Amino acid sequence: MPVFAAIDIGSNSVRLKIARLVRRRLKILHEDREVTRLGESVFQSGMLDPATMEHTVKVLRRFHKATQQFGADEVRVVATSATRDARNSAAFMQWVHAATGWRVQVISGLEEGRLIHLGVTTHTDIKAGRMLLIDLGGGSCELTVSTKRQIDHMVSLPLGAVRLTRDFLLHDPPTQSEVERLKAFIQEEIVRVEPELRKGKVNATIATSGTPAALAEMWSKQSKRPTTTVPREALLRMTKKLTMMNVTQRRAVKGIGPKRAEIIIPGAWVFSELLTRLQLTNFRYVPYGLRDGMLQQMLADYGAEQRLGKRLASERANSVFTLASHYNIDLRHGERVREHCVELFKALQSVHHLPSEYLEMLEAASLLQEVGSFVNRAGRHRHAYYIVAHSELLGYTPRERKVIAAIVRFVGKSRPTSDTPAMRAIPAADRLMVPRAAMLLRLSRAFEQGRRGVVTDIRATVRAERVLMKFREKAPGAELETWAVEKEKSYFRELFGRELVLATT
Repeated sequence: MPVFAAIDIGSNSVRLKIARLVRRRLKILHEDREVTRLGESVFQSGMLDPATMEHTVKVLRRFHKATQQFGADEVRVVATSATRDARNSAAFMQWVHAATGWRVQVISGLEEGRLIHLGVTTHTDIKAGRMLLIDLGGGSCELTVSTKRQIDHMVSLPLGAVRLTRDFLLHDPPTQSEVERLKAFIQEEIVRVEPELRKGKVNATIATSGTPAALAEMWSKQSKRPTTTVPREALLRMTKKLTMMNVTQRRAVKGIGPKRAEIIIPGAWVFSELLTRLQLTNFRYVPYGLRDGMLQQMLADYGAEQRLGKRLASERANSVFTLASHYNIDLRHGERVREHCVELFKALQSVHHLPSEYLEMLEAASLLQEVGSFVNRAGRHRHAYYIVAHSELLGYTPRERKVIAAIVRFVGKSRPTSDTPAMRAIPAADRLMVPRAAMLLRLSRAFEQGRRGVVTDIRATVRAERVLMKFREKAPGAELETWAVEKEKSYFRELFGRELVLATT
């Protein structure tokens, strides 16, 4: 059975988790973690500190040995807030690659939130209908509202514990004015997203990461009973108490580790302000997070868990529909184009030779190919490329998002060439695939040229020198659609080396 390894390069610490697939479930084999404070210098100067990078790379070399010892078949490495923000992140990632051979994927705050939500909801029995998930890291805080494990709303705020400590707390213990400025900044960030977070009653507040773990342990010791749920009133008292202590005193508090003591004050205030402003009664800490979500994603990609795969596909589809709706796309038209794409992808598999993963990317491109018209009809395909390439499509990797964007870029008169920016932005293997995928979308758009849905049941018979494509007319009058497809014949022959012949059934 395969062994998966997930590595999270965070702003505060670097974490590793290795798991084996056993009877369709993941069995944890090994975990490791070390605080490196990679983001500390970023939040001050915008640059990763060379000494901190060296420390982090040293830890990653240790992780590399562990993945070899446990025979990891797949290793995924992601970096979050600090690496996202640092101006010299490329140099750091090259250093990691030289030392370990790993390619680091820098994920957005929202993708980080999605994976954390996946890890938490997979491992936690949450009976409440509507849940708020809070993950407070070193550089950012991800807030996710979901209903029955399906994400409704997500936001990433610059409220990480390391970031806030370096930006606001210059004295130990902090002065009253420093605390007031810290609280004002936290409140300002929360107010911006408060209306969305307040939509619908939250039945459960779940927290993950080191700060809520420390606060829950501190409350458990004080209340003299094992618990992972911290009431709001107790949280407020503990936050005020911690704020008046110096770091030596905080380290002596049961439940607060020596490293966590340095950054616990801003983290505690973030939770206090969230629970107060959103009128939440408590939060419950769970020991799951980003690495667990990464492992679950790997499990789904491996194909061992169909239900999980369907859930993730649903998340991606919802994200695409949300983006299309935001730009006022005619979804009925887009859905008909998508259906034609699916028909053509299956009928022409022996011609286009695209990997199966391209079908889902083509479906997304079908629904998003008109988003550029929201900006301007002139240059709409260039606008569509920019919108898709720079939008958050949950569940899609940066590479997949750029491939989808490249497909929508070339559904008009322009044809993809090696020197166009959209093609240079994707891996070499995809540069061979995108023109073929774009052709399928061009044909699908042509079959829906009149936006009337008159063409159905597209079928194809493939021969050595030609492709006979048959379709059914719902009603007489598909001349416009036939004309539009005829216009693609020469490019079809150029790409696939076959003549395209049309006929109605």
